[in-house]
Amino acid sequence: MQVVVITGIAQGMGRETAKLLAGDGYAIAGFDIDDEGIKSLRSELPAESLLATLNVTDLDGIATFRDQVLEQFGHVDTVLSNVGIGFFGPFEEVDLAKAAKCLEINVIGTAAVFQAFVPHMRKRRSGKLIALSSLVGQIPFPFESIYSASKFAVEGLVLSMRLELAPFGIKTALIQPAQVSTNFAAKIHTLPPEGSPYRERAGRFIAKDDELIKTAPTPMQAAKAIAKIIKNPNPNLHNQIDAKSKFFMQLNKVLPTRVRDRILLNTMDIK
Repeated sequence: MQVVVITGIAQGMGRETAKLLAGDGYAIAGFDIDDEGIKSLRSELPAESLLATLNVTDLDGIATFRDQVLEQFGHVDTVLSNVGIGFFGPFEEVDLAKAAKCLEINVIGTAAVFQAFVPHMRKRRSGKLIALSSLVGQIPFPFESIYSASKFAVEGLVLSMRLELAPFGIKTALIQPAQVSTNFAAKIHTLPPEGSPYRERAGRFIAKDDELIKTAPTPMQAAKAIAKIIKNPNPNLHNQIDAKSKFFMQLNKVLPTRVRDRILLNTMDIK
């Protein structure tokens, strides 16, 4: 029996991925800070699933959760770090205390859940560690400097640790969606205050982002792609879940910086 641990499991892609995998016979363990989401998900997963209400910044709680998972299932095959928060705003006006919290959740949260299960996987000489990154983990967007920084950091984390863990049979992978049609962006899209020199451009960015999200993959469509990556015994290191992400990633590899910048600014209506 394949055992999969998923963080950020209560809503969106994490929830749909858990349900898909459970339907295919995978054992599911996961946690989320959303207690109501966890409670409702329990009724949609097999009774033997292990779900917990837990903040990814709670390192002691993660260690306890790991022990519970290993006690119940005996092993873990895959850990999907799906938890994360967004961050939007002109860099000049960023509240750095809030930025630090974003980095703690997105970067250290990913590191914490991976680190918790690495000793078990190393001894077993088997396992997969998969992190949800983003298109902005390679193509930084204006007004998303902190979020982009967190996803660049997640990619650096995974690219570095893969070289350490490969000799022990542990596989690593990154998933890099452009957008998914959830309320993720809406939670962070706040116009800069009146008088801000960035207000007008940021407003155009938000309007364009809201327009693009209407045609973005749904959480279920994203989950199908994620589940396929989890099922792959040898997943690619870099994975996109939709044609738009693949297209922009390919352009990013071949186009000069000035051309890439022009395309980005035109796409987001902020040239």
